[in-house]
Amino acid sequence: MSQAFALILAGGSGTRFWPASRTTRPKQVLAIGPGAKDPLIARTARRIEALCPPERAYIATGTSLVGVTREALPWFPESSFLAEPVPRNTAACIGWASAIIKRRDPDALIAALPSDQLMDDEPAFRAAVARAFHIAESGTIVTMGIQPNRPETGYGYIELGSKLSAGVRRVARFVEKPTREVAEGYLASGNYLWNAGMFFFRAQSMLDAIATHMPDLAEGLERIEAAAKVGSEAERAATNAVFQDLESISIDYGIMEKVRELAVIPADVGWSDLGSWHTVWELGSKDAQGNVASDSAVLVDSQNNLIEDLRTVPGGKRIIALVGLHDLCVVETDDALLIIPRERCQDVREVVDALKRRGDPV
Repeated sequence: MSQAFALILAGGSGTRFWPASRTTRPKQVLAIGPGAKDPLIARTARRIEALCPPERAYIATGTSLVGVTREALPWFPESSFLAEPVPRNTAACIGWASAIIKRRDPDALIAALPSDQLMDDEPAFRAAVARAFHIAESGTIVTMGIQPNRPETGYGYIELGSKLSAGVRRVARFVEKPTREVAEGYLASGNYLWNAGMFFFRAQSMLDAIATHMPDLAEGLERIEAAAKVGSEAERAATNAVFQDLESISIDYGIMEKVRELAVIPADVGWSDLGSWHTVWELGSKDAQGNVASDSAVLVDSQNNLIEDLRTVPGGKRIIALVGLHDLCVVETDDALLIIPRERCQDVREVVDALKRRGDPV
């Protein structure tokens, strides 16, 4: 698939994984998850490598994150890294990258993938990607939906429309994160998938959709392309100027919810968005009491806890002991300690907000 390119989206701040994730070292460059040895973004790149090797992969990240992102992907050429001047969400990022890739190959097919997800069944994932590329060749934009296995309220959903071909459906609509009762109905109906934020398309198809539904973005991209014909310095200056004025909006809101013909491939690939410390506990190897912890931890009459000792200073590891506690996440780094009920792990971002209000580094 010589026309297939990967676009790995790596501009997120990962506030839900504080204190491990920081402004200068966000979630995607950390080794998080069961048995993790490599950063999440490195696992993403390896997962797609058979279809899109490094010479046909681009990493879109923020200017301030290029250094740590390159550290996580040392085998990637410098030219693979696209530094957004200011964060403007995924519509601007995907549009900008699509124009750059189309400049290289007018017939390019692109897989736009989040950098911080897990897939247990990587062969099944690659098979689904190959199918998505095949459909996208005709000009249709394709997304991959995940078969739900629980009434999850933390994800957006995709309602399935009519059948397009074997294993491929039309997208009827995107649905926001539901209440528990609504999510239970979605699961029971069998007609809804989790929205994993993965999209597959011809570069030209995406640019055409942007011209139709986001004309201001299209005009900005045209300015950048005109400057690129002058030279790299003119292109950088135009990119900096254009991004300052772009709307910050996701590709879902800006494009996908407006495209008339959108296909979805239902996939069962052992997917997780690894969205919180609670998810780390869910996926971890548990002892007889449901705890996920290293052997150095001491747990007395304690159940269903996560203990993550992430200290890196010499001699920094300490014994963490819990007595009579349950359903907690305890995360220690060199300079911070988080203790939070598992059911409230999404509220970690409130700690980050409080630190920002105090003027503390995050």
